[in-house]
Amino acid sequence: MSPVSPSGARVRARGARGSLLVASATLFSLAVTAPAALAAPSPTTSPTVTPPAQMSTLGGARLGMPGTQVNLAPGVPVLPKGLTARSWIVADAESGQVLAAHNAHWRLPPASTLKMLFADTVLPRFPKDTRYKVAPADLEGVGDGSSVVGVKEGATYSVRDLWLGVFLKSGNDAVHVLSAMNGGVRRTVEDMQKHAEELQALDTQVVSPDGYDAPEQVSSAYDLTLIARSGLQKKDFRDYCSTVSAKFGATEIRNTNRLLSGDSDVPVYQGIAGVKNGNTTHAGATFTGVAERGGKVLLVTVMNPEKHDHNEVYKETAKLFDWGFQADGKVNPVGELVPPRSAVPAGSTSSASPRQTPGTGGGAGAKAAASAPAASGSSGVGTALAIAGGLLVLLGGGAYLVNRRWPLPDLMRRRSRP
Repeated sequence: MSPVSPSGARVRARGARGSLLVASATLFSLAVTAPAALAAPSPTTSPTVTPPAQMSTLGGARLGMPGTQVNLAPGVPVLPKGLTARSWIVADAESGQVLAAHNAHWRLPPASTLKMLFADTVLPRFPKDTRYKVAPADLEGVGDGSSVVGVKEGATYSVRDLWLGVFLKSGNDAVHVLSAMNGGVRRTVEDMQKHAEELQALDTQVVSPDGYDAPEQVSSAYDLTLIARSGLQKKDFRDYCSTVSAKFGATEIRNTNRLLSGDSDVPVYQGIAGVKNGNTTHAGATFTGVAERGGKVLLVTVMNPEKHDHNEVYKETAKLFDWGFQADGKVNPVGELVPPRSAVPAGSTSSASPRQTPGTGGGAGAKAAASAPAASGSSGVGTALAIAGGLLVLLGGGAYLVNRRWPLPDLMRRRSRP
């Protein structure tokens, strides 16, 4: 299997051996217990950075606890220094195990990482070669100061071009045009909310499909990781989010994901294959990434670093990827990424019902978080599914089909050289 580093990247992947994906979906239970002494220190208690005392426990009891959750033991590398994000998560994409997390269910403004949910919801509905002429009303409601790709009224675009605008330039104008094709912004928001609930992304409340700052619009590092995992199961989603540069009309556009395209202070990350970045005044910088190295596929989400250095969200993500690749297979997980509701057999503990959770910190009226039952003394006891690249394929019978070719070799053929 070819590595998933961008062609021409400054650092090349090494040592990928064997298949990236398991041969079949396998049920297993996680019983993760760890003394509090093994957990990294809790975050600072400044009022601006204090997580709520009670958060969802979906995926494991440890994931609902404030502060850093990790099971340190002999042979497990220590977490990197200098992490300042309000929330982050490191997960093994194949097994769904959460290797470490920090305020995983803290409901925060997501910025344009919410476009992953928009894409996972809407992308399958329109063939990529469909062409659409933009009406003036299609661009109404694009927020002031929004990131745009340059969609013009009266111009005709292919669906493929619009999606490249969404993924590479985080174009809110392209999101609004695709929403118009989908029946309008209101219907698209409703569709996204229903899809989030199906994925058990229950920390998420959608107000605007583009992630633009809006009262009560929230998600979490846990939810964004679930959403990315679902989206990456779709070939077009993988292709778009891994594209470094492309033509949009007469203009060359370049992916603003700096781990994919590089920058003066951030090299292309070894093995990076997407996914989506975001940045707004309210949300700060947010990012969810997927990378493969040595036959392992990891997902990392980082939300709102307190340190505001240039490209800080990518620097902290790279540190967590490095730690995850060193720790995967050595560290006992602190929880799991749950499957979609309709993929869970009746009575399974992987499915959770929402409950009211006070103090979520995501704005008044934010949607209720979720709570999953857990046995006494365990962290996230439940059913996890070891699945293809950890990416969810929901095809009836309450089971996953294994997508044994993810990440596909043609992931690279869609990329332009940096």
